Amino acid sequence: MALPLTHDDPQQLGPFRLMARLGGGGMGTVYLGRLPGGRTVALKTMHERIASQETFRSRFQLEIDAARVMGERYGAEVVDADPFAAIPWLATEYVLGPPLDDTVALCGPLPERSVRALGAALCAALRQLHRSDVVHRDLKPSNILITAFGPKVIDFGIARAIGDQRLTSVGVTAGTPAFMSPEQAMGAEHTSAGDVFALAGVLIFAARGRGPFGSGQPADLLYRVRFAEPDLGGVPAGLLPILSRCLSKDPAHRPSMAELAGRLNHEEGESAEAEFTDYLPEPALAEIGRRATEVWQIRPTRLPAPPGSVDEAASRPGMSRRKLLTLSGGAVLGAAAAGVGTYAWLNGKERQGKTAASRRTSTARPANVPSQAVWWTEVNSADETFTPMPVGDLILVMDDNGLRGLDAKTGEERWIRKWVSWQLVSDGERAYAFVPKASSTEGLSIHSIDLRNGSPQPLIGPFPDFYGSRVEQAQPLAAADGVIYLAARTRKGGKSSVDNKEGWHVMAADLRSGKELWRQPFTRTYSPEPPNSGLVANAAGTRLALTWPMVDVPTEEQDAIGARDTRTGKVRWSWKLLREPLDNESSLGPGQLVADDERVYFGTGQLWAFRLSDGDTAWTFGEGRDKGSFQESMRPYGRPAVKDGVVYVTEGSRGLVAIEADSGKLLWEASLGGMPNIDVTPIIGRKYAYAAVGGNAKISAVDLRTHKVARTVPIPGNFDGAFVGHARAGTLVWMSGDFVCAVPFE
Repeated sequence: MALPLTHDDPQQLGPFRLMARLGGGGMGTVYLGRLPGGRTVALKTMHERIASQETFRSRFQLEIDAARVMGERYGAEVVDADPFAAIPWLATEYVLGPPLDDTVALCGPLPERSVRALGAALCAALRQLHRSDVVHRDLKPSNILITAFGPKVIDFGIARAIGDQRLTSVGVTAGTPAFMSPEQAMGAEHTSAGDVFALAGVLIFAARGRGPFGSGQPADLLYRVRFAEPDLGGVPAGLLPILSRCLSKDPAHRPSMAELAGRLNHEEGESAEAEFTDYLPEPALAEIGRRATEVWQIRPTRLPAPPGSVDEAASRPGMSRRKLLTLSGGAVLGAAAAGVGTYAWLNGKERQGKTAASRRTSTARPANVPSQAVWWTEVNSADETFTPMPVGDLILVMDDNGLRGLDAKTGEERWIRKWVSWQLVSDGERAYAFVPKASSTEGLSIHSIDLRNGSPQPLIGPFPDFYGSRVEQAQPLAAADGVIYLAARTRKGGKSSVDNKEGWHVMAADLRSGKELWRQPFTRTYSPEPPNSGLVANAAGTRLALTWPMVDVPTEEQDAIGARDTRTGKVRWSWKLLREPLDNESSLGPGQLVADDERVYFGTGQLWAFRLSDGDTAWTFGEGRDKGSFQESMRPYGRPAVKDGVVYVTEGSRGLVAIEADSGKLLWEASLGGMPNIDVTPIIGRKYAYAAVGGNAKISAVDLRTHKVARTVPIPGNFDGAFVGHARAGTLVWMSGDFVCAVPFE
């Protein structure tokens, strides 16, 4: 609800003209602001009386960093910020949708299908946050805004890095008792499992209008959270088993966010093409529309100064404000943050990419870009599930507007193909995509991407006996030596175009002639849902190496790895690999299965090398080694890389090890100057091996001659997903929030 400005509120903050107050409390004030071009934002400031305290400034900086990590897709986009100003401020997009608690008050308890769609989207949002080793710690209905494109998570005022204990005593309540995790309620470390607990409480609230631990005094709520069983009466039967597990008092017994997402994803028979609006009740849609109209009717008004007061507004450098959305009994910022996206939807228009002028209001180097960067390019909410792809002289990236082709040497945008949902593979020189057809009768086609303009060119097919109208009906696996390999679903054996688990084949087609070379059926059901849940392949020599997570195992404790003959498609061998007890992430994403002409390599509790010819174990590495300080029940070996007869892999908390590919013998090891991220594959150049350190907070370059860290690139705000090297352009490229960045690659 917009309120008049007070007599001592500033006229302007940075380039933003203040229009109204949206909320405030003991920490700061929330304003509605507007740029000269019309863009509306929510502005947070910190009260002057606390802005001089380093602890509060550090927390404000962390809030900005966490909001950047979340990004526009799942949160309120950071438009601009100045955490170093005399009065720190943060400008985010102004989200027109109502918070979840207001939505439930307006519509009543949401149907199960709506709760599932909401939960799956929130899982994706929180996984993005957790990939940067940041936890929210205050997830509750008022911190979730409902928009036409999906929910947005806001208010990162008490978010913090996992394991960071420095900001625990700042004079405010850390969290909301009704939605705290038990470990947070008793002052222990709140990890990503704590956000799982809180998310379950939010979904229960959405499904029945009240949380699992009721209401009342904070002390009573904290006691119930720690010791009482949750009240699950009225929770839909289909949601009860998974939400009950999420509310386990023991964090180790809760499902991972990935498993929760899989269990929540749309019920059988739901269309995979459904938009989020299809799951919203009509009153919620009407409220989004009302807010979209209302925001443009706001005109700045200012209350007069109280009698006898001195109006200091003209002489003050900026005004107060800080976080209060819903920190701890403070006023709620009800509709804080985006208008542009929702406005376009309400008018039936395609969402347009924002111009650089409207997105970047500061001329300074963006916060997500390190000082060593040789170039950076702003995009529209980068898709962190799509690893930048080197192809020819380009780097391909995906964002909310579609597929972009960037010059790998300069970062200049060559072209953009808007609103594509293609799956791509590359052989290094060309990129190939499965482009779904408008009609379900046209069959499966594969296109090549014209690197001059991004247009898809028909290359293979159509194959009328394979489905080809929906993105989940085929999956390009690999392209090598003039052949493309696919997982595709035939009309024979599949129950319908909606039931997407049966009738699957692995097939190969010649990239020059377009002729199908072979197809072989799966021996089990299959439902690819990239990333990290479908087949991942690498074609090497006469073998197509494959891996996939054994998601049908209740405890998710197994991965599978195997090989098919590239000439016939027949299975030559297939093995199961046990995961470590708490490991849910050893499965690989597209392009991450590593093989040379002789062996395929896989990291779990040990580093495994399997002979491609027959699947026999060539060697293992790691048994009995001191892997440093980390949980013994977690996976100690990361995703390996191989180059010139050497396998490189991150190990526990120790750093990077180099192993002879033929023998499995340790050649050397190097400390990385921090905790390695085992989920990011090292990238090997001519002079250096590059590895992710400290979550995704920095990249260390290890000299291949001296085996010492030669330089470190700190990544402000962390990087998303993984990074890649473009040898021809000499750049190492990653995505961070709304930016694609590059440093020299040697």
